[in-house]
Amino acid sequence: MLPTIDLEKLQDRLGHSFENQELLLRALVHRSFAYENQDLRSDNETLEFLGDSVLGLAISHLLLDLFPNCDEGELSRLRSSIVNERVLAMIASSLDLGDFLLLGKGEELSGGRQKPSLLADGLEAVLAAVYLDGGLDSALRLVRTMFGEYLEHKEEDYLLKTLDKDYKTQLQEITQAKLKLTPVYFLESEKGPDHDKTFFMRVEIGEQVLAYGYGKSKKEAQQEAARKAIDRIETDSAMLCTDIP
Repeated sequence: MLPTIDLEKLQDRLGHSFENQELLLRALVHRSFAYENQDLRSDNETLEFLGDSVLGLAISHLLLDLFPNCDEGELSRLRSSIVNERVLAMIASSLDLGDFLLLGKGEELSGGRQKPSLLADGLEAVLAAVYLDGGLDSALRLVRTMFGEYLEHKEEDYLLKTLDKDYKTQLQEITQAKLKLTPVYFLESEKGPDHDKTFFMRVEIGEQVLAYGYGKSKKEAQQEAARKAIDRIETDSAMLCTDIP
């Protein structure tokens, strides 16, 4: 038996009233819940697959309207900057989407309702459900509402300049602005033969570890650590407190 979900509340937040509410319900079923409830016919993974394509099309459409003077490469960079797990998870959190997801017991206990990857996947599945229920116009309207604030009142030159900054630069600007401190990177370990090494790095601010990263070079590992640190900061802005030693 499925737990009670307030689908009306979620539809109000999405701004879309479903003709077929089974689509919305299916979009909320994580594979861990479907595994524990064998009577369910499917989870939301196929909807997530479709939603990824719908989102790419909708964002491309939106960017063409907003930035008609950008070329293909610039538009691709802009799209990549906003169609990613971090942004999707933030939007899903703003909708409290995690509260509506149907999760297995293990996923529930491990904090699945707050996991960025799970929230991002769930949002894509919901978008696919809107598309199947109301067509492309409904999906475009939802994407315009959800992502509008990430582009609103911003000029293309500003956005592209921001995209040109690597993750280490972005992280340094964030921490210096908030704490007047510079991130420091440390080599944790390196594994593999000389011709195929993998490097593991950590990034700290003060004495607080922000994130870990790995890559085929130290620079790549540092960039990955910086990217994860930015994701963590933007998901939990309170973590950069003023009393960091």
